[in-house]
Amino acid sequence: MIHTKGKNMKRYAIEYLKRWKTSPDRKPMILHGARQVGKTWLAKEFGKTCYENVAYVSFYDNDIAKKIFEQGYDVAKLIPALESITNTRIIPGKTLIILDEIQECEHALNSLKYFNENAPEYHILVTGSMLGVAVKHEHLSFPVGQVDFLTLYPLGFAEFLEATGNEMLAENLLKGDTSVLKILHSAYIPLLKQYMFVGGMPEAVKQFAKTNNYADVRKIHKEILAGHERDFSKYTESFNVAKISAVWNSIPAQFAKEQSNFTYTTVDKNARGRTYSDAIEWLYLCGLIYKIPKISVPNLPLPAYYDNRAFKIYMLDIGLLCAKAELPATAIIDDETIFKEFKGALAEQYVLQEMKLLPKMPIGYWESKGKAEVDFIIQRNSQVMPIEVKASTNIRAKSLKVYREKYTPKYSVRTSLAEFEINDGLYNIPLYLISQLNNIIPND
Repeated sequence: MIHTKGKNMKRYAIEYLKRWKTSPDRKPMILHGARQVGKTWLAKEFGKTCYENVAYVSFYDNDIAKKIFEQGYDVAKLIPALESITNTRIIPGKTLIILDEIQECEHALNSLKYFNENAPEYHILVTGSMLGVAVKHEHLSFPVGQVDFLTLYPLGFAEFLEATGNEMLAENLLKGDTSVLKILHSAYIPLLKQYMFVGGMPEAVKQFAKTNNYADVRKIHKEILAGHERDFSKYTESFNVAKISAVWNSIPAQFAKEQSNFTYTTVDKNARGRTYSDAIEWLYLCGLIYKIPKISVPNLPLPAYYDNRAFKIYMLDIGLLCAKAELPATAIIDDETIFKEFKGALAEQYVLQEMKLLPKMPIGYWESKGKAEVDFIIQRNSQVMPIEVKASTNIRAKSLKVYREKYTPKYSVRTSLAEFEINDGLYNIPLYLISQLNNIIPND
């Protein structure tokens, strides 16, 4: 098995931040995402590598920082105060101001509007974990149109390769040269299985790169899950905690059942949508789940054909899903048994995570009267493209065949553990290569 001691963590999102730094239309940047996906680390790494110095402020249990912004939004007064509490001279263009955990200070969030309008020369990067919940449920005001956004997700497979010392495999993956990747195919499969257990939460990846011990990784997964569950009571009303927990705890069972769409009766045999819809929205706004709607017809624009009465949910991270489902490492790493038993759930979860790292695009799924289902339907500019996910080298796809005969898409994707192949507009893309979909398939 290919594995060497990992080097420093590398996040590809830093390239987006570098472009933001030099943009003539730069606004204060909000870096948001679920807890523990590495927002603070990325912000500090960006500041360390791309600026002369960093003025870092966390609003978590920091009354002094909060009071600075409670006094008003006069930038001429805010800057000296921030310099004092960070002991850092703030120079426009040379200093990165990091405001961490901004959901803890509404006045700091409001100040971004004034920085954008009155002092755009200052470079401000803000992080927030529960920002969606705070804005939606706690009625925080939000500087609409005055900020830039970047969502940070768990590490993707290529980032995992780099972090675990397989930099050259990561480099070849990103190049997307399918002739070279065919030669290296067998090298990626065991590493892909490693990733399916470890996942992309930075702390878990860092631990695995250090010790190569699955038990250590699982312990970290459990700690992360416990932290998320503590947030249920910290950031919502007490009467909703039980509902949120019930939905959260039903996720492994949602994946294991024959029907792939979310069913309320899996949460509670007497459950109804109106009872648990707020709980699902809360988990979605926190970034703990992804919600993929069914589409009625695969037409443009795809969101116009969402049928939100039916949807599938996925967890934030594949490693956390394995931990929550109590899947042992041996079942994933040593053979393909788990793929059959868990009905392709891990493969679907993995593919969705990789697609989340691509430029934002509408995603849904399609089914035909319960007889055929295509796992994902995506919109790439003017293309509507089906993606069928297979968890092994068996690439027979009855549902995709039904879809193609009915709608005749120009390009279709089947992703599995089989090698790369193209046949009459059908792209057989290995699971490890799905992140390069936009580079492999023509965009016409």
